[in-house]
Amino acid sequence: MINEQIRDKEVRLIGSDGQQLGIMSARDAQKIADDEGLDLVKISPKAVPPVCKVVDYGKYRYEQARKEKEAKKKQHVVEVKEIRMSPNIDANDMNTKINAAKKFLSKGDKVKVTLRFRGREMAHMQASKHILDDFAEKLADVAVVEKAPKVEGRSISLVLAEKKS
Repeated sequence: MINEQIRDKEVRLIGSDGQQLGIMSARDAQKIADDEGLDLVKISPKAVPPVCKVVDYGKYRYEQARKEKEAKKKQHVVEVKEIRMSPNIDANDMNTKINAAKKFLSKGDKVKVTLRFRGREMAHMQASKHILDDFAEKLADVAVVEKAPKVEGRSISLVLAEKKS
């Protein structure tokens, strides 16, 4: 809230130089802001009494937007990478998939390992579950199972996340 939008009887005022001017009525605070040619901005509405500051509102909004942009730059969005396999996967192909999963995990992403079944393979779904267990076991040093293997239609999938040290 800024200027006339502030309806509180009393506010704690901080001057444009950062000096605390004390508790006063909102009208007096507005007069002080007008005398300096600046805006009265409510900084902390939850405080008792609310804290207001005399600032240039346009500049204040710009600073806030810049801080938010900086914070957004520093955060890492965790993606879920998917690795698909079939039940009759060979050992070397499995090792290639494991290396790819290690690369994804080292970047901080989660890995969804999916074992897809087609046609007659559907009859032996539970017998092929050991493939996912082996996959998770080989990655046990760098990953932890976040979601246990689960049947989802024509596939079984499990989710691995990077192990916290």
